[in-house]
Amino acid sequence: MEYYFSKTINDSFENAIQKVTESLKSEGFGILTEIDLKATFKKKLDIDFYNYTILGACNPPFAYDALLAEDKIGTMLPCNVIVQEKVAGLIEVSAVDPAASMQAVENEKLAEIATEIRDRLKKAIHQL
Repeated sequence: MEYYFSKTINDSFENAIQKVTESLKSEGFGILTEIDLKATFKKKLDIDFYNYTILGACNPPFAYDALLAEDKIGTMLPCNVIVQEKVAGLIEVSAVDPAASMQAVENEKLAEIATEIRDRLKKAIHQL
């Protein structure tokens, strides 16, 4: 089973971040964290890296339901979405498949929630 799904779009990196954020919002997700790995690697390691940002996406009602179903599931939250640009103007957007990442947790209610989140994340990514 793949642990992620992705789509490549032609755009600027900054526009892509904005579009991804808006698309996720249309599916009920907010961005809790934004990690700029390019800036972090430059600052901490003095290494030049390509544009690579990790967005920590959360859908609060589903996060709440997941925590009620499995109180340690917070170790797997939020859902990470990456935006990367290895070639100028060619942006790859990838999201974790929560159904794949949570399959090790044997909890039927959690599996149902993860499937719904996967469907919403896929829709957000594919409508870019």
